[in-house]
Amino acid sequence: MSTLKERLRDDLTAAMKARDDVARSTLRMTLTAISNAEVAGKEPRDLDDAEVRKVIAKEARKRAESAEAFAAAGRDELAARERAEGELLARYLPSQLTDDELAAIARTAVEETAAELGEQPGPRQMGQVMKRATAAAQGRAEGGRVAAAVKALLGP
Repeated sequence: MSTLKERLRDDLTAAMKARDDVARSTLRMTLTAISNAEVAGKEPRDLDDAEVRKVIAKEARKRAESAEAFAAAGRDELAARERAEGELLARYLPSQLTDDELAAIARTAVEETAAELGEQPGPRQMGQVMKRATAAAQGRAEGGRVAAAVKALLGP
């Protein structure tokens, strides 16, 4: 079993003892999503920490989207709860890269691809550059942010 999953379970127990309703419900939903991911597919399996982080990131993204939808509909109390749940889940994720750090990763990926190709990559080689940049970001930046940074360097 992954250590991150154990930490979630321990934090759920602590939230139950503290009678923290937001943390308790959020952690229960997250552990359920992890369990669903473990039994999805042909064979049940235990997820490692990286896969658990992906599930947590997906859940956090859901909370952010829900908060936006509730805020747009004028349901501020529900939007605030979704934001609180998202902030709770963010504690289990690696810190996000700043724009400067992401730009540096994108520059490095472009330079490495240029060295491999023997010429400056253009928009047609975006996939090759994205593969390197995404690997370097290691889940600390959303794919859209990575793509925007790479696209800015490759041109139109």
